[in-house]
Amino acid sequence: MAILSSETLHASCVAIDGRAVLVEGRSGEGKSDLALRLIDRGALLVSDDYTICARRDGMLYGAPPATIAGKIEVRGIGLITLPHADSAPIALLVTILDDPPRMPEGPQSRRIAGVDVPVVALPALEPSAPIKVELALRHLTELRR
Repeated sequence: MAILSSETLHASCVAIDGRAVLVEGRSGEGKSDLALRLIDRGALLVSDDYTICARRDGMLYGAPPATIAGKIEVRGIGLITLPHADSAPIALLVTILDDPPRMPEGPQSRRIAGVDVPVVALPALEPSAPIKVELALRHLTELRR
């Protein structure tokens, strides 16, 4: 499969049931923390802090840069190694916002490497954030049927 377009995002990435979720935010906003909580709930690490997003055959895939594959920063502990996926198809982008809209106006999306990706905004450190990510991913799947 030839890569048609790619870009690297300042985002962590986990796979939930084989579908990748990007978690984007500024340094210290909780990307790794939310990824770690999702991993605790059964997700698989793809990449922490930076993710290569590549379009292949009309789909967008997330992969870790080789230098950080299988590594995640756990604040207060350091860099640890976890099982990881080499690549996963991206289904959702979570943008970290401290105060996201309570009721967003319609579906949002962002074009990454030429592919439109659904976007939700969440406060990453809120206790229910991992559950909201899972619900958003499930909801988007139902909308596309």
